[in-house]
Amino acid sequence: MHINTLVLGAGAAGLMAASQSGPDTLIIDHARAPGEKIRISGGGRCNFTNLGCGPEAFLGQNPHFHKSALSRYTAFDFLDLVEKHRIAWHEKTLGQLFCDGSARQIVRMLLDECNAANLWLQTRLVDLSHDGSCFHVNLEKEGQRHAITARNLIVATGGKSIPKMGATGLAYDIATKFGHTTTETRAALVPFTFPDGRFKPLAGVSLPIRASCAQAQFDEAMLFTHRGLSGPAILQISSYWSPGQEVILDLFPDRSVTDAVQQARATRPRQQLSTVMATLLPDRLVAHLAPDLPLDGQLANLSNRDIAALSAQLHHWSVTPQGTEGYRTAEVTLGGITTRDIDSKTMMSRHCKGLYFIGECVDVTGWLGGYNFQWAWASGQAAGQVARMQGNV
Repeated sequence: MHINTLVLGAGAAGLMAASQSGPDTLIIDHARAPGEKIRISGGGRCNFTNLGCGPEAFLGQNPHFHKSALSRYTAFDFLDLVEKHRIAWHEKTLGQLFCDGSARQIVRMLLDECNAANLWLQTRLVDLSHDGSCFHVNLEKEGQRHAITARNLIVATGGKSIPKMGATGLAYDIATKFGHTTTETRAALVPFTFPDGRFKPLAGVSLPIRASCAQAQFDEAMLFTHRGLSGPAILQISSYWSPGQEVILDLFPDRSVTDAVQQARATRPRQQLSTVMATLLPDRLVAHLAPDLPLDGQLANLSNRDIAALSAQLHHWSVTPQGTEGYRTAEVTLGGITTRDIDSKTMMSRHCKGLYFIGECVDVTGWLGGYNFQWAWASGQAAGQVARMQGNV
């Protein structure tokens, strides 16, 4: 069977590419259902994009590579598609857009958009080669082998995050086969772990913080867990963290500890400092911090120097994670196929005409909050449109 375009991967990027690549397209995936990571995202409501999707929200060795695709297919373009399909949505904090209903609506929308393509699920790639003009692919589906030739091959098989959902390094293997290199990959947007169990008594406690590391900082919520630290602020900063680095946590990102304590001292001098702190922080966190902070005694007995020292510790609480939860729970994979050998406008390989790499497998990683979906939509749209034009030549 000869086709114009073969898309490997029926996730966000792959389905978007197939929606653009024309009717002579085959999408394959080893999973039982398409768009599984879409389905589970955003608590089942899919944080499908972000209105503030600027270039600064993406990491990669080339800080400019992603700009072309993202500028040509924006969050508002995808939102137009969502509204075309009459999917109700709402905006949460920081420009994050979610479905009012189910994430399955986004999967259904994408399938409707690429309904001219064929979709083969539970299909395995057995062999792949290129003869200078087209790709020769051997597939296995339901125990049967199928020989396919394709003018275009779009690789959208993702990264290594959440292996229980079938994530593999297939994209990296294909890239290497065709002369590409990959950067070092690791889990990103992932909770921190502290094997000593120091935060286990605080499991379930959440509060707004500012997390800082490697000249990056995020003001969002932090959640204590049995294994360590999680929550949006921690997931965000994990993409910038390297093993052995400290992370600075400001427990009062929007107010001054000094001002709060001095005000309390002026109005209630006989009150215990620990009582005041319990009004500013969760009780269990105050109890956890007490052995390392001068919380005993009345406010009247505190000098300005004591208050300044307390303030410094609470605005600059240093922790050094022992590691992360790894790919098991990571939202995305940091790093991937290097971008220097991929055309930023078309996502086509510079080594092999008709070969495209899109989505998470590429060395482009966005912040938490819909950014990685927008990269999937934008890179998929770019590759799909070019593949379609190649078929019309």
